[in-house]
Amino acid sequence: MDGITKLVSLNFSDLMEPNIEIKHFPDGENYIKLPEKIGEEIVVYHRLYPEPDNSLIQAILMLRGISEKSKKITLIAPYLSYSRQDKIWENGEVLSSKYICEMLLWAGVKKLITYDCHFIKKEGRFKYWGLEIENRTLSGKLIEYAKENIFKNKKFQVVSPDLGSKYMVGNKGNSMKKTRGQYADGKEARREISEMNIDFELKEKNVLIIDDMIAGGGTMLKGIEKLREAGAEKIACCATHGFFLKESYKKLSEKSDYLFVSNTIPNKASKVNFME
Repeated sequence: MDGITKLVSLNFSDLMEPNIEIKHFPDGENYIKLPEKIGEEIVVYHRLYPEPDNSLIQAILMLRGISEKSKKITLIAPYLSYSRQDKIWENGEVLSSKYICEMLLWAGVKKLITYDCHFIKKEGRFKYWGLEIENRTLSGKLIEYAKENIFKNKKFQVVSPDLGSKYMVGNKGNSMKKTRGQYADGKEARREISEMNIDFELKEKNVLIIDDMIAGGGTMLKGIEKLREAGAEKIACCATHGFFLKESYKKLSEKSDYLFVSNTIPNKASKVNFME
């Protein structure tokens, strides 16, 4: 991206030197200061997670400020917050994925570059609710990491835990069939897994189970259980985005033979660099 002004947020400092100043007023509100010189074509690097509410407000403020000086803004946000609510399951639900895209468009984003976006489910360029999105997949890098570092070039089967992430396994992989039930009781918006089936042979095979994200770990844990029942030998788990909420990192580490993710969300399981 030579000749294009790069504006880097503080939460990208693990990969690049930040040049957007972010502070907080005493009441907790965000203070944003942009560089004085901004060109016509801008690429903004900003993570929208963790603290998605605060990170989104930061993004909207900086992007809107940039849009007053520049006409072409590309936002690189490795994980798109609020992308999980992309369907209406019950009357009255709010379609957050749509509104977030509309907000970014209003703020001046001409193109969003993100990775394994939850509601797109395939690689390529798309337009959602007016926003141009380039969805890149890290499946190739994740599989290559497993090949070189875990299975040591021995044969292994790539499997996705549901049809939503089927595109990540490639032409030679397989997908389990997962069914979710109703929302569980309580304050969390969580739909329980009612069924997960495997209709392909895995006995004595090494398996890499791959998904776009690991949040609470329920899908992966159920997948591991089913793989063990099917006779799989060595099981490695991976995903593009690793949230590892609650005790999911500990549970998955105990149940699988190996666990890793990319650094779209930096954490102790991050082994694959999405920027390389």
